[in-house]
Amino acid sequence: MRKTVVDYINNKKTHSSTLAFFRVTFGALMFLSVIRFWSKGWINSLYVEPTFHFKYFGFSWVQDFGIYTYLVFVICLVSSLFVTIGYKYRISIICFFLAFTYVELIDKTTYLNHYYLTSCLSFIMCFLPAANYFSIDNLISGQKHEHIPAWTVDTVKFFICIVYFYAGIAKINSDWLIEAQPLSIWLKSKYDLPIIGETLLQQKSIHYLASWFGMLYDVFIPFFLIYYRTRYIAFFFVIVFHVLTKVFFPAIGMFPYIMIFSAVIFFDSKLHILLLEKIKMVLNKTLTFFRIKISNTSKTVYKPIIIKKIIPFILVTFLLIQIVFPFRYFLYPGELFWNEQGYRFSWRVMLIEKRGETTFKVKDSITNNFFYVKNDDFLTPFQIKQMSFQPDFILEYAHYLGEHFKKQGHKNIQIFADSFVALNGRPSQRFIDPNIDLLSKKESFYNKNWILPLNDVIKGL
Repeated sequence: MRKTVVDYINNKKTHSSTLAFFRVTFGALMFLSVIRFWSKGWINSLYVEPTFHFKYFGFSWVQDFGIYTYLVFVICLVSSLFVTIGYKYRISIICFFLAFTYVELIDKTTYLNHYYLTSCLSFIMCFLPAANYFSIDNLISGQKHEHIPAWTVDTVKFFICIVYFYAGIAKINSDWLIEAQPLSIWLKSKYDLPIIGETLLQQKSIHYLASWFGMLYDVFIPFFLIYYRTRYIAFFFVIVFHVLTKVFFPAIGMFPYIMIFSAVIFFDSKLHILLLEKIKMVLNKTLTFFRIKISNTSKTVYKPIIIKKIIPFILVTFLLIQIVFPFRYFLYPGELFWNEQGYRFSWRVMLIEKRGETTFKVKDSITNNFFYVKNDDFLTPFQIKQMSFQPDFILEYAHYLGEHFKKQGHKNIQIFADSFVALNGRPSQRFIDPNIDLLSKKESFYNKNWILPLNDVIKGL
Protein backbone atom coordinates (compact mmCIF):
# COMPACT_ATOMS: atom_id res chain seq x y z
CA MET A 1 0.00 0.00 0.00
CA ARG A 2 2.74 2.44 1.00
CA LYS A 3 4.69 1.58 -2.15
CA THR A 4 1.62 2.30 -4.27
CA VAL A 5 1.10 5.69 -2.61
CA VAL A 6 4.77 6.63 -2.99
CA ASP A 7 4.70 5.58 -6.64
CA TYR A 8 1.55 7.65 -7.20
CA ILE A 9 3.12 10.73 -5.62
CA ASN A 10 6.46 10.42 -7.37
CA ASN A 11 5.64 8.98 -10.77
CA LYS A 12 2.04 9.51 -11.88
CA LYS A 13 1.81 12.58 -14.13
CA THR A 14 -0.90 14.64 -15.76
CA HIS A 15 -0.87 17.43 -18.31
CA SER A 16 -0.24 20.91 -16.91
CA SER A 17 -3.07 22.45 -18.91
CA THR A 18 -5.69 21.19 -16.44
CA LEU A 19 -4.27 23.12 -13.52
CA ALA A 20 -3.47 26.10 -15.73
CA PHE A 21 -7.07 26.38 -16.93
CA PHE A 22 -8.29 26.12 -13.35
CA ARG A 23 -5.90 28.93 -12.38
CA VAL A 24 -7.09 31.17 -15.21
CA THR A 25 -10.80 30.73 -14.45
CA PHE A 26 -10.38 30.93 -10.69
CA GLY A 27 -8.31 34.11 -10.92
CA ALA A 28 -10.70 35.72 -13.39
CA LEU A 29 -13.74 34.93 -11.24
CA MET A 30 -12.02 36.33 -8.16
CA PHE A 31 -11.11 39.49 -10.08
CA LEU A 32 -14.74 39.95 -11.12
CA SER A 33 -15.93 39.16 -7.59
CA VAL A 34 -13.83 41.91 -6.07
CA ILE A 35 -15.06 44.41 -8.68
CA ARG A 36 -18.67 43.35 -8.00
CA PHE A 37 -18.19 43.66 -4.23
CA TRP A 38 -16.62 47.09 -4.60
CA SER A 39 -19.22 48.40 -7.09
CA LYS A 40 -22.12 47.51 -4.79
CA GLY A 41 -20.64 49.59 -1.98
CA TRP A 42 -20.24 46.61 0.32
CA ILE A 43 -16.70 47.52 1.38
CA ASN A 44 -18.04 50.66 3.01
CA SER A 45 -21.30 49.23 4.39
CA LEU A 46 -19.80 46.01 5.75
CA TYR A 47 -16.28 46.96 6.81
CA VAL A 48 -15.82 50.75 7.02
CA GLU A 49 -19.16 52.02 8.29
CA PRO A 50 -19.74 49.67 11.27
CA THR A 51 -18.22 50.82 14.57
CA PHE A 52 -18.22 47.25 15.89
CA HIS A 53 -17.32 43.98 14.16
CA PHE A 54 -18.27 40.47 15.23
CA LYS A 55 -15.15 38.28 15.51
CA TYR A 56 -14.50 34.60 15.06
CA PHE A 57 -13.37 32.94 18.27
CA GLY A 58 -9.58 33.29 18.50
CA PHE A 59 -9.41 36.04 15.85
CA SER A 60 -10.35 39.13 17.85
CA TRP A 61 -6.94 40.53 16.88
CA VAL A 62 -8.07 40.92 13.26
CA GLN A 63 -9.08 44.54 12.87
CA ASP A 64 -10.35 46.69 10.03
CA PHE A 65 -8.23 49.60 8.81
CA GLY A 66 -11.04 52.11 8.47
CA ILE A 67 -10.97 53.78 5.08
CA TYR A 68 -7.67 52.01 4.38
CA THR A 69 -9.56 48.71 4.25
CA TYR A 70 -9.96 49.55 0.57
CA LEU A 71 -6.23 48.89 0.19
CA VAL A 72 -6.75 45.27 1.23
CA PHE A 73 -9.29 44.93 -1.56
CA VAL A 74 -6.80 46.53 -3.96
CA ILE A 75 -4.39 43.75 -3.02
CA CYS A 76 -7.13 41.19 -3.71
CA LEU A 77 -7.89 42.81 -7.05
CA VAL A 78 -4.29 43.06 -8.28
CA SER A 79 -3.22 39.65 -6.98
CA SER A 80 -6.26 37.92 -8.55
CA LEU A 81 -5.39 39.53 -11.88
CA PHE A 82 -1.79 38.33 -11.55
CA VAL A 83 -3.02 34.84 -10.69
CA THR A 84 -5.15 34.86 -13.83
CA ILE A 85 -2.28 35.74 -16.14
CA GLY A 86 0.25 33.73 -14.16
CA TYR A 87 2.57 36.60 -13.26
CA LYS A 88 4.70 36.10 -10.13
CA TYR A 89 2.18 33.38 -9.45
CA ARG A 90 3.43 32.03 -6.13
CA ILE A 91 3.62 35.48 -4.56
CA SER A 92 0.32 36.52 -6.14
CA ILE A 93 -1.72 33.55 -4.91
CA ILE A 94 -0.27 33.82 -1.41
CA CYS A 95 -1.11 37.53 -1.33
CA PHE A 96 -4.63 36.82 -2.56
CA PHE A 97 -5.17 34.08 0.02
CA LEU A 98 -3.91 36.23 2.89
CA ALA A 99 -5.75 39.40 1.84
CA PHE A 100 -9.05 37.66 1.04
CA THR A 101 -9.01 35.58 4.21
CA TYR A 102 -8.08 38.59 6.31
CA VAL A 103 -11.08 40.47 4.99
CA GLU A 104 -13.36 37.55 5.86
CA LEU A 105 -11.96 37.43 9.38
CA ILE A 106 -12.72 41.11 10.01
CA ASP A 107 -16.41 40.42 10.60
CA LYS A 108 -18.10 37.01 10.75
CA THR A 109 -21.41 38.73 9.91
CA THR A 110 -20.39 38.34 6.26
CA TYR A 111 -19.77 34.57 6.48
CA LEU A 112 -20.89 32.65 3.40
CA ASN A 113 -19.94 29.16 2.33
CA HIS A 114 -18.52 30.36 -0.97
CA TYR A 115 -16.23 32.85 0.80
CA TYR A 116 -14.90 29.96 2.85
CA LEU A 117 -14.63 27.93 -0.36
CA THR A 118 -12.57 30.71 -1.95
CA SER A 119 -10.17 30.81 1.00
CA CYS A 120 -9.77 27.01 0.92
CA LEU A 121 -9.16 26.84 -2.83
CA SER A 122 -6.67 29.72 -2.75
CA PHE A 123 -4.88 28.02 0.17
CA ILE A 124 -4.56 24.80 -1.82
CA MET A 125 -3.35 26.71 -4.87
CA CYS A 126 -0.51 28.24 -2.84
CA PHE A 127 1.13 24.80 -2.98
CA LEU A 128 0.36 23.86 -6.58
CA PRO A 129 2.38 24.51 -9.77
CA ALA A 130 -0.59 26.23 -11.41
CA ALA A 131 1.54 28.68 -13.39
CA ASN A 132 3.91 26.17 -14.96
CA TYR A 133 1.89 26.34 -18.15
CA PHE A 134 0.16 29.15 -20.06
CA SER A 135 1.46 31.99 -17.90
CA ILE A 136 3.47 35.18 -18.03
CA ASP A 137 6.01 33.41 -15.83
CA ASN A 138 6.53 31.00 -18.75
CA LEU A 139 7.20 33.87 -21.11
CA ILE A 140 9.76 35.32 -18.75
CA SER A 141 11.53 32.01 -18.10
CA GLY A 142 11.21 30.79 -21.68
CA GLN A 143 9.95 27.43 -20.44
CA LYS A 144 6.68 25.64 -19.87
CA HIS A 145 6.17 22.41 -18.00
CA GLU A 146 4.12 19.96 -20.04
CA HIS A 147 3.49 17.56 -17.17
CA ILE A 148 3.07 17.86 -13.44
CA PRO A 149 2.36 15.31 -10.67
CA ALA A 150 -1.19 13.97 -10.85
CA TRP A 151 -1.76 14.62 -7.15
CA THR A 152 -1.65 18.36 -7.77
CA VAL A 153 -4.85 18.18 -9.83
CA ASP A 154 -6.39 15.35 -7.81
CA THR A 155 -6.13 17.44 -4.64
CA VAL A 156 -8.44 20.07 -6.13
CA LYS A 157 -10.80 17.39 -7.44
CA PHE A 158 -10.99 15.65 -4.08
CA PHE A 159 -11.67 18.89 -2.26
CA ILE A 160 -14.50 19.80 -4.64
CA CYS A 161 -15.95 16.32 -4.08
CA ILE A 162 -15.89 16.92 -0.33
CA VAL A 163 -17.78 20.19 -0.75
CA TYR A 164 -20.49 18.61 -2.86
CA PHE A 165 -20.85 15.38 -0.88
CA TYR A 166 -20.98 17.07 2.52
CA ALA A 167 -23.49 19.60 1.23
CA GLY A 168 -25.58 16.64 0.08
CA ILE A 169 -25.53 14.52 3.23
CA ALA A 170 -26.33 17.64 5.27
CA LYS A 171 -29.61 17.80 3.33
CA ILE A 172 -30.61 14.33 4.48
CA ASN A 173 -32.80 15.62 7.29
CA SER A 174 -36.52 15.76 8.00
CA ASP A 175 -36.85 19.51 7.48
CA TRP A 176 -35.33 19.37 3.99
CA LEU A 177 -36.85 16.12 2.70
CA ILE A 178 -40.10 15.72 4.64
CA GLU A 179 -41.15 19.34 5.15
CA ALA A 180 -39.41 20.81 2.06
CA GLN A 181 -38.04 23.53 4.32
CA PRO A 182 -36.64 26.09 3.97
CA LEU A 183 -37.04 25.89 0.16
CA SER A 184 -40.80 26.13 0.55
CA ILE A 185 -40.44 29.53 2.24
CA TRP A 186 -37.92 30.85 -0.26
CA LEU A 187 -39.58 29.63 -3.47
CA LYS A 188 -42.98 31.00 -2.45
CA SER A 189 -41.39 34.41 -2.05
CA LYS A 190 -40.32 34.37 -5.72
CA TYR A 191 -43.83 35.20 -6.97
CA ASP A 192 -42.43 38.11 -8.98
CA LEU A 193 -40.52 35.81 -11.36
CA PRO A 194 -42.06 35.82 -14.84
CA ILE A 195 -44.36 32.94 -15.82
CA ILE A 196 -43.44 30.51 -13.01
CA GLY A 197 -43.44 32.85 -9.99
CA GLU A 198 -47.20 32.90 -9.36
CA THR A 199 -47.84 29.36 -10.55
CA LEU A 200 -45.20 26.64 -10.29
CA LEU A 201 -43.20 28.12 -7.45
CA GLN A 202 -46.31 28.27 -5.26
CA GLN A 203 -46.88 24.51 -5.57
CA LYS A 204 -45.82 22.30 -2.65
CA SER A 205 -44.96 19.50 -5.07
CA ILE A 206 -42.36 21.75 -6.73
CA HIS A 207 -40.84 22.51 -3.32
CA TYR A 208 -40.48 18.78 -2.63
CA LEU A 209 -39.09 18.15 -6.10
CA ALA A 210 -36.50 20.89 -5.65
CA SER A 211 -35.52 19.65 -2.18
CA TRP A 212 -35.05 16.04 -3.21
CA PHE A 213 -33.29 16.96 -6.43
CA GLY A 214 -30.94 19.26 -4.52
CA MET A 215 -30.01 16.51 -2.07
CA LEU A 216 -29.50 13.85 -4.77
CA TYR A 217 -27.55 16.27 -6.94
CA ASP A 218 -25.07 17.20 -4.20
CA VAL A 219 -24.55 13.62 -3.03
CA PHE A 220 -24.03 11.99 -6.42
CA ILE A 221 -22.68 14.70 -8.74
CA PRO A 222 -19.03 14.28 -7.68
CA PHE A 223 -19.13 10.58 -8.53
CA PHE A 224 -20.71 11.25 -11.93
CA LEU A 225 -18.06 13.89 -12.63
CA ILE A 226 -15.25 11.48 -11.74
CA TYR A 227 -16.56 8.68 -13.97
CA TYR A 228 -15.68 9.50 -17.57
CA ARG A 229 -18.79 7.86 -19.10
CA THR A 230 -21.17 10.12 -17.15
CA ARG A 231 -19.00 13.24 -17.03
CA TYR A 232 -20.65 15.22 -19.82
CA ILE A 233 -24.21 14.59 -18.67
CA ALA A 234 -23.10 15.39 -15.12
CA PHE A 235 -21.61 18.67 -16.26
CA PHE A 236 -24.88 19.49 -18.02
CA PHE A 237 -26.66 19.08 -14.69
CA VAL A 238 -24.00 21.19 -13.00
CA ILE A 239 -24.81 24.04 -15.38
CA VAL A 240 -28.59 23.62 -15.05
CA PHE A 241 -28.46 23.36 -11.27
CA HIS A 242 -26.29 26.40 -10.71
CA VAL A 243 -28.03 28.54 -13.33
CA LEU A 244 -31.36 27.83 -11.60
CA THR A 245 -29.74 28.61 -8.25
CA LYS A 246 -28.61 31.97 -9.61
CA VAL A 247 -32.07 32.72 -11.02
CA PHE A 248 -33.93 31.84 -7.82
CA PHE A 249 -31.34 33.25 -5.41
CA PRO A 250 -29.48 36.11 -7.12
CA ALA A 251 -27.99 37.22 -3.79
CA ILE A 252 -25.84 34.09 -3.82
CA GLY A 253 -23.34 36.05 -5.90
CA MET A 254 -20.48 34.33 -7.72
CA PHE A 255 -20.92 30.92 -6.10
CA PRO A 256 -22.73 29.28 -9.08
CA TYR A 257 -20.02 30.42 -11.49
CA ILE A 258 -17.25 29.20 -9.20
CA MET A 259 -18.83 25.75 -9.00
CA ILE A 260 -19.49 25.54 -12.74
CA PHE A 261 -15.92 26.40 -13.73
CA SER A 262 -14.48 24.28 -10.92
CA ALA A 263 -16.27 21.24 -12.35
CA VAL A 264 -14.31 21.63 -15.61
CA ILE A 265 -11.22 20.30 -13.81
CA PHE A 266 -12.75 16.80 -13.92
CA PHE A 267 -12.48 16.67 -17.72
CA ASP A 268 -9.60 15.25 -19.70
CA SER A 269 -6.66 17.57 -20.32
CA LYS A 270 -7.43 17.54 -24.07
CA LEU A 271 -10.38 19.81 -23.37
CA HIS A 272 -8.25 22.14 -21.24
CA ILE A 273 -5.60 22.34 -23.97
CA LEU A 274 -8.30 23.20 -26.50
CA LEU A 275 -9.82 25.88 -24.26
CA LEU A 276 -6.43 27.42 -23.52
CA GLU A 277 -5.64 27.44 -27.24
CA LYS A 278 -8.84 29.39 -27.85
CA ILE A 279 -7.79 31.87 -25.17
CA LYS A 280 -4.31 32.01 -26.68
CA MET A 281 -5.73 32.94 -30.08
CA VAL A 282 -7.54 35.90 -28.56
CA LEU A 283 -4.48 36.93 -26.54
CA ASN A 284 -2.12 36.65 -29.48
CA LYS A 285 -4.23 39.12 -31.42
CA THR A 286 -4.33 41.42 -28.42
CA LEU A 287 -0.60 41.16 -27.71
CA THR A 288 0.54 41.54 -31.32
CA PHE A 289 0.92 45.22 -30.67
CA PHE A 290 3.57 44.39 -28.05
CA ARG A 291 5.22 41.78 -30.31
CA ILE A 292 4.79 39.05 -27.71
CA LYS A 293 3.93 35.50 -28.69
CA ILE A 294 2.68 33.19 -25.98
CA SER A 295 3.81 30.10 -27.89
CA ASN A 296 7.53 30.94 -27.65
CA THR A 297 8.29 28.55 -24.81
CA SER A 298 10.24 25.34 -24.59
CA LYS A 299 8.89 22.13 -23.09
CA THR A 300 10.27 20.83 -19.80
CA VAL A 301 9.08 18.52 -17.07
CA TYR A 302 8.12 19.90 -13.68
CA LYS A 303 10.56 18.59 -11.08
CA PRO A 304 9.97 19.82 -7.53
CA ILE A 305 13.00 19.36 -5.33
CA ILE A 306 12.99 19.59 -1.51
CA ILE A 307 9.35 20.54 -1.10
CA LYS A 308 7.97 17.59 -3.10
CA LYS A 309 7.56 15.56 0.09
CA ILE A 310 6.40 18.41 2.28
CA ILE A 311 3.62 19.75 0.06
CA PRO A 312 1.69 16.44 -0.28
CA PHE A 313 1.82 16.07 3.51
CA ILE A 314 0.43 19.59 4.00
CA LEU A 315 -2.37 19.04 1.51
CA VAL A 316 -3.29 15.60 2.87
CA THR A 317 -3.46 17.10 6.37
CA PHE A 318 -5.69 19.88 5.06
CA LEU A 319 -8.03 17.40 3.33
CA LEU A 320 -8.22 15.22 6.46
CA ILE A 321 -9.26 18.28 8.46
CA GLN A 322 -11.94 18.99 5.87
CA ILE A 323 -13.22 15.42 6.22
CA VAL A 324 -13.34 15.40 10.02
CA PHE A 325 -14.09 19.01 10.99
CA PRO A 326 -17.72 19.12 9.72
CA PHE A 327 -18.65 16.36 12.19
CA ARG A 328 -17.59 18.32 15.27
CA TYR A 329 -21.26 19.06 15.94
CA PHE A 330 -21.53 15.53 17.40
CA LEU A 331 -19.63 16.90 20.40
CA TYR A 332 -22.55 19.17 21.30
CA PRO A 333 -26.03 18.28 22.59
CA GLY A 334 -29.18 19.76 21.11
CA GLU A 335 -30.29 20.57 17.59
CA LEU A 336 -27.54 21.81 15.28
CA PHE A 337 -29.83 23.99 13.17
CA TRP A 338 -31.02 25.69 16.35
CA ASN A 339 -27.87 26.25 18.41
CA GLU A 340 -25.50 26.30 15.37
CA GLN A 341 -22.65 24.82 17.42
CA GLY A 342 -20.50 23.29 14.70
CA TYR A 343 -22.61 24.66 11.86
CA ARG A 344 -20.16 26.95 10.07
CA PHE A 345 -17.24 25.71 7.95
CA SER A 346 -19.06 22.42 7.33
CA TRP A 347 -20.48 22.92 3.82
CA ARG A 348 -24.05 23.19 5.10
CA VAL A 349 -25.56 25.17 2.26
CA MET A 350 -29.01 26.81 2.36
CA LEU A 351 -30.38 24.57 5.10
CA ILE A 352 -31.97 27.03 7.49
CA GLU A 353 -34.21 30.07 7.46
CA LYS A 354 -34.07 31.79 10.83
CA ARG A 355 -35.71 34.99 11.95
CA GLY A 356 -35.02 36.50 15.33
CA GLU A 357 -35.84 39.38 17.61
CA THR A 358 -33.33 39.97 20.39
CA THR A 359 -33.25 42.84 22.85
CA PHE A 360 -30.83 43.40 25.72
CA LYS A 361 -31.52 44.53 29.27
CA VAL A 362 -28.71 46.21 31.20
CA LYS A 363 -29.24 45.80 34.93
CA ASP A 364 -27.50 47.06 38.08
CA SER A 365 -27.14 43.95 40.24
CA ILE A 366 -27.18 46.03 43.45
CA THR A 367 -30.00 48.52 42.87
CA ASN A 368 -31.92 46.34 40.35
CA ASN A 369 -32.33 49.40 38.14
CA PHE A 370 -32.32 48.52 34.46
CA PHE A 371 -32.75 49.88 30.96
CA TYR A 372 -33.05 48.39 27.47
CA VAL A 373 -30.53 48.82 24.68
CA LYS A 374 -31.44 50.27 21.31
CA ASN A 375 -29.48 47.96 19.00
CA ASP A 376 -29.35 50.35 16.06
CA ASP A 377 -27.30 52.72 18.21
CA PHE A 378 -24.44 50.24 17.93
CA LEU A 379 -25.06 47.94 14.96
CA THR A 380 -25.96 48.24 11.29
CA PRO A 381 -29.29 46.74 10.13
CA PHE A 382 -27.47 43.77 8.60
CA GLN A 383 -25.55 43.13 11.83
CA ILE A 384 -28.76 43.34 13.86
CA LYS A 385 -30.40 40.75 11.62
CA GLN A 386 -27.49 38.31 11.89
CA MET A 387 -27.03 38.86 15.61
CA SER A 388 -30.70 38.25 16.43
CA PHE A 389 -30.58 34.47 15.89
CA GLN A 390 -26.93 33.39 16.28
CA PRO A 391 -25.88 32.61 19.87
CA ASP A 392 -22.18 33.45 19.55
CA PHE A 393 -23.13 36.83 18.06
CA ILE A 394 -25.52 37.46 20.97
CA LEU A 395 -22.85 36.62 23.55
CA GLU A 396 -20.16 38.73 21.89
CA TYR A 397 -22.49 41.70 21.52
CA ALA A 398 -23.51 41.42 25.19
CA HIS A 399 -19.86 41.66 26.23
CA TYR A 400 -19.34 44.60 23.92
CA LEU A 401 -22.31 46.36 25.52
CA GLY A 402 -20.92 45.55 28.95
CA GLU A 403 -17.58 47.17 28.13
CA HIS A 404 -19.30 50.16 26.57
CA PHE A 405 -21.51 50.93 29.55
CA LYS A 406 -18.72 50.30 32.06
CA LYS A 407 -16.68 52.96 30.27
CA GLN A 408 -19.66 55.28 30.63
CA GLY A 409 -19.53 54.86 34.41
CA HIS A 410 -22.16 52.19 35.01
CA LYS A 411 -21.32 49.75 37.78
CA ASN A 412 -22.41 46.26 38.86
CA ILE A 413 -23.57 45.58 35.32
CA GLN A 414 -25.49 42.50 34.29
CA ILE A 415 -26.81 41.94 30.78
CA PHE A 416 -29.77 39.73 29.91
CA ALA A 417 -31.12 38.84 26.47
CA ASP A 418 -34.79 38.65 25.60
CA SER A 419 -34.57 36.58 22.44
CA PHE A 420 -37.14 34.83 20.26
CA VAL A 421 -36.27 32.90 17.09
CA ALA A 422 -38.27 31.11 14.38
CA LEU A 423 -36.61 28.22 12.51
CA ASN A 424 -37.70 26.91 9.09
CA GLY A 425 -41.31 28.03 9.33
CA ARG A 426 -41.86 26.99 12.95
CA PRO A 427 -43.55 29.34 15.41
CA SER A 428 -41.16 31.68 17.18
CA GLN A 429 -39.91 30.47 20.56
CA ARG A 430 -37.63 31.77 23.27
CA PHE A 431 -34.01 31.26 22.27
CA ILE A 432 -31.81 32.43 25.16
CA ASP A 433 -32.38 31.80 28.85
CA PRO A 434 -33.59 35.25 30.01
CA ASN A 435 -32.31 34.62 33.55
CA ILE A 436 -28.68 34.17 32.51
CA ASP A 437 -26.33 37.10 32.90
CA LEU A 438 -24.43 36.88 29.62
CA LEU A 439 -21.47 38.76 31.10
CA SER A 440 -20.91 35.69 33.30
CA LYS A 441 -20.45 33.55 30.17
CA LYS A 442 -17.33 33.45 28.03
CA GLU A 443 -16.96 32.37 24.43
CA SER A 444 -15.28 28.97 24.18
CA PHE A 445 -15.56 25.58 22.49
CA TYR A 446 -17.68 24.31 25.39
CA ASN A 447 -21.41 23.76 25.06
CA LYS A 448 -23.51 26.92 25.36
CA ASN A 449 -25.94 25.66 27.98
CA TRP A 450 -27.68 29.04 28.14
CA ILE A 451 -29.33 28.34 24.77
CA LEU A 452 -32.83 26.99 25.37
CA PRO A 453 -33.65 23.74 23.50
CA LEU A 454 -35.76 23.66 20.36
CA ASN A 455 -39.33 22.45 21.02
CA ASP A 456 -39.16 20.03 18.12
CA VAL A 457 -36.99 17.26 16.69
CA ILE A 458 -35.19 17.41 13.33
CA LYS A 459 -34.16 13.93 12.26
CA GLY A 460 -31.18 13.36 10.01
CA LEU A 461 -27.41 13.38 9.78
